Amino acid sequence: MTALSDPPAPSTVPPAAPAPATGARPDRAVIRDSLGVGVAVGVSGIAFGVAGTTAHLTVWQTCALSLLVFTGASQFALIGALAAGAAPLAAVVGALFLGVRNAFYGLRLAERLELPRWVRPVAAQTVIDETAAVALVQPDRRSTRLGFFVTGASLYLIWNATTLAGALGADALGDPSRYGLDVAGPAVFLALLAPRLREGGAERATALLGAVLALAAVPLVPAGVPVLIALAAVPVVLLLGSRRNRAGATARKTVGTAAGTTADPQRNLPKEDGR
Repeated sequence: MTALSDPPAPSTVPPAAPAPATGARPDRAVIRDSLGVGVAVGVSGIAFGVAGTTAHLTVWQTCALSLLVFTGASQFALIGALAAGAAPLAAVVGALFLGVRNAFYGLRLAERLELPRWVRPVAAQTVIDETAAVALVQPDRRSTRLGFFVTGASLYLIWNATTLAGALGADALGDPSRYGLDVAGPAVFLALLAPRLREGGAERATALLGAVLALAAVPLVPAGVPVLIALAAVPVVLLLGSRRNRAGATARKTVGTAAGTTADPQRNLPKEDGR
């Protein structure tokens, strides 16, 4: 008999870490992207602080809008309408109408996040364009939650801090028209509109139709109302897009049926007995 060989010495190499789930993203990458969005968008709160003061709101009224409303487009729509002379109620209705889109974001995010009931009221405050955009591109639930909350927390803190800074700075300067600060609100609106014009489809159509409606309404209605009329572009474009999609689906179905009949012309003929 041959002697048995000595057992192998235990390996000193640590076991390899388990591979992440297919499609999962590292937490560091998600946090980096989320903070990038939060910082880049949050600093524009300075413009809102300046615009709020130029619309004759106090510093604390301007800050309260950022703390409680926290949806940039609706905030700018509100103070833009007030600065143009619209009635407060009309300005509020327009801002609320513009903010309805966040409810649709919430419907999509609910199934992706699956948050406990006690967390949902807090999360609802940060359901906005940016948090939805970051969360919905993540490949798994963990990354979706991380991206949503990091983006929301960073953006909320920075936006409110810069709103205060902008409002205090504009208030300290006195009459904003002396320095040209009264154009801060319209300038930000143009900055928000420009990227939509470079996009295709519904975004460009909505931006162009809204601009046309606002310009056409200027000589016909009181100041501030054209901004509210421009909001009608959203349901119009959605309605036309829905009809176009249904028409396209019907056309594709018809073409598919015709192609199937052409490929097999004998398919619909009655079969002879015994065959």
